[in-house]
Amino acid sequence: MSDDQTVMPRALLVPVKGILLPDHIAKGFDAVSAFCPHPSDILIAAYPKSGSTWTQEIVDLLLHDGDAEICRRAPIIERTVLLESTTRIRRRSGLDQLKEMDPPRVIKTHLPLHMVPAGFGENKCKTIYVARNAKDTAVSFYYFCQMTTFSPETGPWESFIQKFMHGELAWGNWHDHVKGYWEEREKRDILFLFYEDMKENPRREVERIMKHLDLSLSDEVISRIVELTTFKKMKDNPMVNQSFVPKEIYNQSISKFMRKGEVGDWKNHFTPEKAAEFDEDYEKKMKQVNIPFRTQL
Repeated sequence: MSDDQTVMPRALLVPVKGILLPDHIAKGFDAVSAFCPHPSDILIAAYPKSGSTWTQEIVDLLLHDGDAEICRRAPIIERTVLLESTTRIRRRSGLDQLKEMDPPRVIKTHLPLHMVPAGFGENKCKTIYVARNAKDTAVSFYYFCQMTTFSPETGPWESFIQKFMHGELAWGNWHDHVKGYWEEREKRDILFLFYEDMKENPRREVERIMKHLDLSLSDEVISRIVELTTFKKMKDNPMVNQSFVPKEIYNQSISKFMRKGEVGDWKNHFTPEKAAEFDEDYEKKMKQVNIPFRTQL
């Protein structure tokens, strides 16, 4: 089949509870909302392109005593289920995948907290939220949207960043997303991770995740997990790097799913004028909270 025949139409954005979602996800949202997890299930949440894949791989390795071979048993999207995923990108929807798995299951979501099924809170499921500074998130999300039909057309960087600032992208406004989980982190025992902290001291953050999951692994195993989850190792790991996703969905000749994994790449994309505009908007939206994001290390 030629490339022309395999091109999939771009997703459209549809509002659901005030949040824009890709149309194929919006269509099945009622069923997602009604999902009831088992108390032993683990939830990993993040705004897109904030470090959730990295966190998934760490959690899977922690749950399997750092055994690299076990964690190569299947692609990461089979080992950790995106709750709201649909058959557009996978053979089965996330809900269908979960029906076939025995608890404890590791479940991922990009949904803002107010759209996460109530059962996760009611059943006191272990929850991990990973957040990345807004500028680097915007850059990474831009390249992701360029390479996938999972997202609508992005337009040029200049218009994309305006959409990012105004919450006109899939999964809503970054500012509200991170604030929602931050403000509820203590009440709901959410482990709030920062991408920048994970880059700066990965061992410390792996140990924090281990303790949150009530696990106890040896120093040797922790060291192995840290090594296996470096950006280079994951980028070269076919069970993590999404190379298994068909080109008509993820065209990695445009941009790799795992592109740079750096802190501060935003400096290569923001003009001084745009950075100043972004910072002013950021201050207005984040003035009521004190979330210690860092835009460089």
